[in-house]
Amino acid sequence: MLAASTRVCSRLASPHASSPAAAAAAAAAALASSPVLGSGMSGLERQPAPTVAGFGDTGRSRGADDPPPRSCNSSGESREGYQWNILPYQRQPMPHQRKVTAGLNHHVSGASCSSLYQQSYRYFSSSSDQERIQAGNKLILDLPRCVKIVEVGPRDGLQNEKDTVPTPVKVELIRRLAASGLSVVEATSFVSPKWVPQLADAKDVMEAVRNVEGVRLPVLTPNIKGFEAAIAAGAKEIAVFASASEGFSKSNINCTIKESLARYNDVALAAKEKEIPVRGYVSCVVGCPVDGPVPPSNVAYVAKELYDMGCYEVSLGDTIGVGTPGTVVPMLEAAMSVVPVEKLAVHFHDTYGQSLSNILISLQMGISVVDSSVAGLGGCPYAKGASGNVATEDVVYMLNGLGIRTGVDLGKVMAAGEFICKHLGRQSGSKAATALSKVTAKASKL
Repeated sequence: MLAASTRVCSRLASPHASSPAAAAAAAAAALASSPVLGSGMSGLERQPAPTVAGFGDTGRSRGADDPPPRSCNSSGESREGYQWNILPYQRQPMPHQRKVTAGLNHHVSGASCSSLYQQSYRYFSSSSDQERIQAGNKLILDLPRCVKIVEVGPRDGLQNEKDTVPTPVKVELIRRLAASGLSVVEATSFVSPKWVPQLADAKDVMEAVRNVEGVRLPVLTPNIKGFEAAIAAGAKEIAVFASASEGFSKSNINCTIKESLARYNDVALAAKEKEIPVRGYVSCVVGCPVDGPVPPSNVAYVAKELYDMGCYEVSLGDTIGVGTPGTVVPMLEAAMSVVPVEKLAVHFHDTYGQSLSNILISLQMGISVVDSSVAGLGGCPYAKGASGNVATEDVVYMLNGLGIRTGVDLGKVMAAGEFICKHLGRQSGSKAATALSKVTAKASKL
């Protein structure tokens, strides 16, 4: 059985209160022991995901006496048929949970990979259980204890590059990302080279990485033809892509939302027969370059259709990066009213610099899966000169600082970002990677 990808993370309990002296002692001990750029997860290893029992299940392994998997839904029911109540968002404390509170001045974290780091820079964030980010008098409620990061750089990040990236470079990038501890790396897309010339080598890339261990490598398949090509190349997981905006659906894939969902239902049925997990994407969940603001009800309709047809996880994408916490909250409320929160992921673009704040509010609402792209690869074609995907390095740095486990080695992700940026002839789009690199260069001169 192939592995599914949903990992439900428990919520954070508050750390034990301590005196300033005790906190300082703990910080000093941490400085001497924990790696600066590591994941801060003592003894944490990536565990194999549960086997796929059928799409839309609860994420557990299917037993011999369990009923057969739910069949795919191709009803094509109109979005007006879905009912939900959109209420002002209120964080609900989880059972047996407590608030995470403490003072900012009690936190000095991070040790280095070398003594130079210890001497020159002592304020790196660390995700160890002994070190929690302290946010003054503000409270951080019910954050997940761990977050799964879905790396989309090799596909979503590179597909807009004008100059062809050689296949060996793509393969090496995927291998480096897998070695960093990322458990999911979106490898490529089996779409017509006419539409995405950069990914014309999808077959060669997939065949080269198909046996990389310890990582799942989903590929985008827009139709049955793409699905069959992906399976022939050795893909063990696929993804489908629908829009919450009619205008974007017609301009991007030349069909209506309803027509696209019917197409993806055929792909989901074929995947189910071969026990291939399917991940769903919803684009333009906040705004659309064609239609403008997108109603949350549209997002909920498409997300539910994808979930009902068998997608084990539905990623909600702010394609043009116009979202803010104020617009993300009602969108997530609508989606969460029809799809279990543990089956949802978020995918933010950083066009207006809002990605990290949007991710944080999503975590507070119960989301525990985040898409990101190494070095911030992937420009926004609808906002000239604007950045695209949120950088994986920035996401990991923030999550480390919040005490949230990712299993990702930040230093290795930075190295992967440096590798691909050197080939592309540009600087990293990650602020964290840029800052940490400068610190490293300064420390090396001491």
